[in-house]
Amino acid sequence: MAARGLSTPTTGRVMKPIPLTPLTLDIARRIIWFEPPEQALSEPIRFMAYAMTYARHEDMRVIRRYVCDDDFREALDQAPPGIIDTRSWAYWNSKFGRYPAPSMPVRRFGPMSDKDGRALSRTSEADEGNHAQKFDLDDQRRVATENWLQKRAGGAETLDLEEVRRRAREEWLRKYAK
Repeated sequence: MAARGLSTPTTGRVMKPIPLTPLTLDIARRIIWFEPPEQALSEPIRFMAYAMTYARHEDMRVIRRYVCDDDFREALDQAPPGIIDTRSWAYWNSKFGRYPAPSMPVRRFGPMSDKDGRALSRTSEADEGNHAQKFDLDDQRRVATENWLQKRAGGAETLDLEEVRRRAREEWLRKYAK
């Protein structure tokens, strides 16, 4: 099975395939142990995502012989969700001058799919940002932190639980009721 490039929808650029050599096959066997190395190398972006997480320094020196900086950036931009851990994501983005690192790829389910029915890993123009904004965890975390800081600065105040329940019910109905 020959390695092939993968065209990406955001740039239209094709990442060069990683050649099947004894060294790359050995690295692929070690990094993606659950599938044949030829199959692992046939999807260069996915292979690079695993390499950024599991490869040793010596492995990356070999891989870098075949992967240029643009291909590396492309692999970061198109990384499948759930493969690269947070620490590796921050490290490799900083290595390529992206500080702070962009949001990690997120797996989306349900209405978050493109025209062909494939699940999208990042916000696209197709969803116009509405659905993704409601569920963007970074925004929710930021708003919650701001609210907590405001409450903390305001001192301890007594809460009317019925009022809190009423507001929560209204907010839920506004967001989710049809």
